[in-house]
Parts: sequence; C-alpha cells; structure tokens
Amino acid sequence: MKEYTTDRLRNVVLVGHQSCGKTSLVEAMLFNAGAINRMGRVEDGTTVSDWDEEEKARKISISTSLIQLEFEDHKINILDTPGYTDFVGEMKNAIRVADSVIVVVDAVGGVEVGTELAWEYAREFQQPIIVVVNKMDRENADFDGVLSQLRESFPKYKFVPVMLPIGKEASFKGVANVLRQKAYYGAGAERSDLPAEMADLVAEANMVLMEAAAEADDDLMQKYFDEGALSVDEVRDGMRKASRSHLLNTVPVFVTSATQNIGIVPLMEALIHYTSAPDLRRVGIVRKGSDKREYLLPPQKDDAPLAAYVFKTTTDRYVGTLTYFRIFSGFISADSRNYNNSSGHEERFGTLMELRGKEQIPVQRLHVGDIGVVAKLTNTKTGDTIGDKDKDFVMVQPTFPEPLYGVAVFPKTQQDSAKIGTVLTSLCAADPTLRWRQDPDTKQSVLEGMGEIHIQVALKRAEALGVGILTEVPKVPYRETINQSKEATYRHKKQTGGAGQFGEVTLRVEPIEDGFEWESKVVGGAISGPFQQSTEKGVRAVLERGVLAGFPITGVKVTLLDGKEHPVDSKDVAFQIAGREAFKEAFLAASPALLEPIMEVQITVPEAVMGDVMSDLNTRRGRVLGMDQTGSKGIVTAEVPLAEMLRYGNTLRSISGARGVYTMKFVRYERVPHNLQAEIVAAYTPVEA
Repeated sequence: MKEYTTDRLRNVVLVGHQSCGKTSLVEAMLFNAGAINRMGRVEDGTTVSDWDEEEKARKISISTSLIQLEFEDHKINILDTPGYTDFVGEMKNAIRVADSVIVVVDAVGGVEVGTELAWEYAREFQQPIIVVVNKMDRENADFDGVLSQLRESFPKYKFVPVMLPIGKEASFKGVANVLRQKAYYGAGAERSDLPAEMADLVAEANMVLMEAAAEADDDLMQKYFDEGALSVDEVRDGMRKASRSHLLNTVPVFVTSATQNIGIVPLMEALIHYTSAPDLRRVGIVRKGSDKREYLLPPQKDDAPLAAYVFKTTTDRYVGTLTYFRIFSGFISADSRNYNNSSGHEERFGTLMELRGKEQIPVQRLHVGDIGVVAKLTNTKTGDTIGDKDKDFVMVQPTFPEPLYGVAVFPKTQQDSAKIGTVLTSLCAADPTLRWRQDPDTKQSVLEGMGEIHIQVALKRAEALGVGILTEVPKVPYRETINQSKEATYRHKKQTGGAGQFGEVTLRVEPIEDGFEWESKVVGGAISGPFQQSTEKGVRAVLERGVLAGFPITGVKVTLLDGKEHPVDSKDVAFQIAGREAFKEAFLAASPALLEPIMEVQITVPEAVMGDVMSDLNTRRGRVLGMDQTGSKGIVTAEVPLAEMLRYGNTLRSISGARGVYTMKFVRYERVPHNLQAEIVAAYTPVEA
C-alpha cells in the first residue's frame, strides 16, 4: 500500500436515512476505483461494507465500516454509517472524525427523519455538507421534488446542483455536468455532448452555480458584478471554496444510481476536489480539570504533538479488540508506544492497519489526518484521546442521546454468570449509546440502548464473546408511599425454654414530601436508647423492599411514640422485629399508594401521522404539553408514565413507517391510578425476609 501524505488524504462520511443506498454507493466507488472487480449487492450479503454476519442477515448496516480506496493519486477514507436510528451513536462518532459529510437522499423517499438527524449532527460538528440524490433509476424518482424538499427542510442552506440527471426512473442513463455543460453517461468517466433538450436547463443551472461560486470569494464577486460572468476555472475554484466551508452554507448536489453505476465517477472526483485536505480541520479539546473548550487549530503537521481520537472499538473473541482512530495532529508508526490521555495508560501500537471492510491492510506509518486501526490495546475505549504524555488535553466527545429501550438481563448458565458483567462492560465501553446497570429499586441488571434491534445486536455480540444472556421486560421502578397518618402497636414476645425475646413499640407514620424521616418522642425511659436505635433499624430494613408491592418506600416520616421493654428478655433483635412489624401495620393502614416515574417525551414524525401519534398517547395515559412544526415534520411533547413507554419504539416505528424518532427523560414521580395499583399489588408475590 502506497503511503499518502496529508495533502493527498480525504476523509468523508456517508450518512442518511436507512435504505437510501449508502452501502451500494460505496460498492460502486470501490468498483470504479478498481479495488473490486464486480459489485456486490446488499440483498445478497456480498458488499464489502456490510461484512458482519448480523448485517448480512438483517440486510442493513449496523455499524460504521471503514473503507479506503485510491483514486486519482489520492487516498479516500470512507466511513459508511448505519441509517437505522438505533445506531445514531455510530453515525455521530463517524461525523466527529470526518472532514466532509456526504448526505445521501433517496430520490423517491426524499428528506426523511434520518436525513434530518444526519444534518443536525453535521451542523453540531461544523462540517461542510455535500448532498447525493441516489436511486434516480427507481420508479417515482423525482430529482426536482427532492431539491424542493431540501430547500424547505433546511432553508438556511443554498442547494446548488453540480450534476443534473439525464432521464429518470428506468430511462436514467447519465448526468449532465453543469460547470462543463457536458453529458457523462453510465459511470461518468467519459464526456459527451448534452442532449439538445437539456441545453436550456443546464445553462440555467450554470448561472446558479456561477452565482454560488462568486459568493464564496470577494474578488470573484467583484468580477461577477463587473463582467457578469466567470470563467470555468473561476467557478470551479469558487465552488471548491464554498463547499469546503461550513460557514457559507453552500451545498453542492450530485445525482447517482449506485446499483446501476451511473454518475459515480463525477461524485468520486468531487470527493477529491470539493472536500478539503484534513490538515485544515480544527478540533475541540478540553484540558484536564477544566470545562472550557479550546481548539486544536490548523495546520496540524506530522512533526506537531500527537493528538488522535478513538471513534470506534470492536471486540472479537478470536482477534481481540480493534481500535479505530483518526489522527488530528502528529503521526503514528507501527510498533510505537503512545499515551492514552483519557485513561492515563501507555499503549503499544503493534501492527497498524488500514481497512477495506473486513480486509486488513498493514501499514508502517499513518500521517496527520489519516484514519487507521490497531489491534489489542488493553486500556483504550471509544471516545479516548491518544496523545503525548506531557499534553494534558482530551478531545471533545459527541453528546449522545439517552437510551430509549431496555431489557432485564440474566445469565443463561452458571458459567455465564461469572463473565456476564465483564462482557457487558466491554460492549458498553465500545458503544457510548449502550449502557448497563444494576437497578437498586427492582434488583435487576438492565441493559439499555436505542431500540430493540440495537439490544438484539449487542446480545448477539455477547454470545459471540462466549456469554449466553437471557432477557425479560424490565420492571418499572415504582415507589411506595402513604396518604394518611396512622399509628400501630406491635408486641414481639417469644419464649423458647431458654432466654426469651420481648419488645413492644408504638409508632406513627405520616406522609411527607419525599425521602424518609425518623423521630423519637419516647419519654420516661419506656424504651432505652439502644433499643430505640434497634427499632429504627428494623423500620429502615423495610424501606428498601417495601410493604405494598415490594418497591422502595419514600415520603414517610416515622415517629416512635411509646413502648415497653423487659429487664431480662428484651434484646436488639426483639425491637428490630417489633419496629418492622409495627411499621408494616401502620403503613398498610395509612392509605398506601404506588408512585410511578413520569417521563417527558418528545416525538418527531411526519405531519401526516400526527393524529395517530396523539391518539396512541391518549391510550398510554399521556398528557400532551405542546405541538410544534419544523419543515414537514411535527413535534409532539408529552408527559407519559414510564410503564406505558417500555416498548414504545416498536409502536412508533409501526405508526410512522420507521420515519419517527423520540427522546425521553425522567421528570418526576406521580401516584398510580387506583385500578392499576390494584393490579400491580395483586401480581406481587412477597419474598420472605
């Protein structure tokens, strides 16, 4: 493999809604670059990018693939990201390390939720954007309609067609180069004269292109005003400047059919000429002990201090861990030792690799701006910064959405129980949108992710690592409380032939706003100090496992009022039991209630299905707080009990045709309706203490 210096590198990320054709586009580019001799198909599981067995089985991308190819004496690192919304973490981290974002839009489906998410993340990292309208060969493909949708959905951006389709649907056969005013048929390597009927359309598009190029440069703008036209070279230079800057909001638009290999070569040329070399990228950093964001500014060079960001890790049972990184400053050589600024450990970088899907290509050195992979790092995870030991900064990580879907997990066998914690920790370290925790309220281990398929994939990976995991729907972390003030007296008396046990307590329970309070009003020495402490200990033992339905207790104040003790038989254990049982009796008499977590939910869907979403929320005891609109999408904000949202992602996917997304966050606890409380209590099986 030839060694490429920074000026000959390009890093691009393909993003977009699921099934818009990103993986097929990569396949076509590999074919035209000569890296493969025939194009694979997603349907057949034969593409370079979707090489994982789960991806082949599901026929969707589930993780970011790194694909390098060589074209026109440049190396292009392509990051092919999943479009399925369960895997937004993969997309965010890939955008983090690219230098230009290629938003792929289906010529039939147009702007979809995945398109908008990708756009939002590109803006978050101040990335320039190029649009590719793909699948132009499909029935009902509409290039002009997609352009109109883009302009309506993202009104702050100027969309400038650089290529126009020649024909559409089954008759789509090539693209018209707006700058050169030539036709490129098939893959687009050769130029021909334009069809006569397109001359006026291309001339009109050429004027739009010229204006956009002039706006990118003051000198070009002045010449355009003075002379009314720019040369081909001046337009090209102006568009290069415009497309490489996130500040100008100029978006070049290309058109392709990946599966038919039409319009691919002009797009590949654009990846070289319309995207910038990686040494012009600034990147956010934070120094240890500070929250203030600073910037590692260009130009970064090979001889500058090392700064690399780990954007992906994978673990294989046989290969071990593969760590994907982007170098923002400095260089990395094979068999070198480098410092992990995030973990504080030095790591040995043994064999450096470039990847083309699953194909591993060893390299000796990676320059600033390059993307590579190293195996078997032991103390490095996704999001870490690799740098110099005397530099105290780490790179700013993306902010990831909160998990939306959870399962309670437990080991399949006794042998699995010894490894389940280690494997789950490893999976979560590799994927920032995956989390696992021990829920103290429900006593369950809970694995949380962005959706059902996200969790299923994680469990398959755990199985591949040698751990079998069973799942069930997680319990809702209800809380128990009371509505009234009540008193109870309990006497514990036990005579077994030897020393006896005796303790009697009278206590009162009363509702408070939150938490637990204890107070003793015993006077006259009816219960001595140590036995008062024993009584409190007995009461506190009930708080965690509950009285009504086995959930933690909150919002209760307990006052010890009176009691009796025996000079011989009274013991610590007797007053613990008396306190526990008196508390249970008083609690059950004080109009006990269950509290449930209430979540604030924000749902974004096509406007046409807003009514269906609202109807569904009503069946979930939801309270709509507001409705808003952005482009052709509607946004519903509501408060809904967590118990009604445990599998909401599946329902929303069905209602919206997989075009809806939602976020969810906890806001407070509220009382469970009486009829539902009765069902929960009836289903509870007490566990003996």
